[in-house]
Amino acid sequence: MTWVSRFGILPPLGTLCPEKSELEHCTQTRSKCISAGSSQNENSKRGVAMAESDVVRRAREDAKKGKAPSTQAGEFVREEIEHVREGVHGARSIKQAIAIGLSKARRAGVKLSPPKKGTVSAKVRRQAERDSRKGARRKHARPSRTRSRAVLRALQRESRTSASRSQLSRQAKASARRRGPQARHRSALAAVHTKGRKGLRRAARKAAGK
Repeated sequence: MTWVSRFGILPPLGTLCPEKSELEHCTQTRSKCISAGSSQNENSKRGVAMAESDVVRRAREDAKKGKAPSTQAGEFVREEIEHVREGVHGARSIKQAIAIGLSKARRAGVKLSPPKKGTVSAKVRRQAERDSRKGARRKHARPSRTRSRAVLRALQRESRTSASRSQLSRQAKASARRRGPQARHRSALAAVHTKGRKGLRRAARKAAGK
């Protein structure tokens, strides 16, 4: 009987391992391969967890600087878009990647208000309110491993091209058109106050391409 796994085709037990000692040797070799694969998965998960802890730290630094909750949530959205681009998982659309980042931000304690009535469906609004309540709790319950694994597998089946620069640019322009010129003007004035002189110089150099 030939064994096929994600590590390749393993040797048939009946032909290469007729003796008991050799059978035990093959079993030990197979278990070592499986443990090696699981350790690689754990290392990748640990790397993602470390990256997410850095995102929480950056969001808290933004809060100390007096930046808006939407700016704090932007750290989570950017990290989620990077996950899609790096192939950690996919997303059905750029809106889904942004929604995942906003959900993580609310659960991490960012005081981001839920979307207004009429702008999104009632289900999305209820989910945002639920995430905000979970973020406000001092004690956070550990999420179910089975549910988290199922969500990750579902996202891994989605496209990796949904977070491309063209898709993100199209989404940003459409969102700006919906907000209107007055809202964009208020955001620009708020950015002037929060960036400071150094931040404004840095943004000007970036806009000039220097």
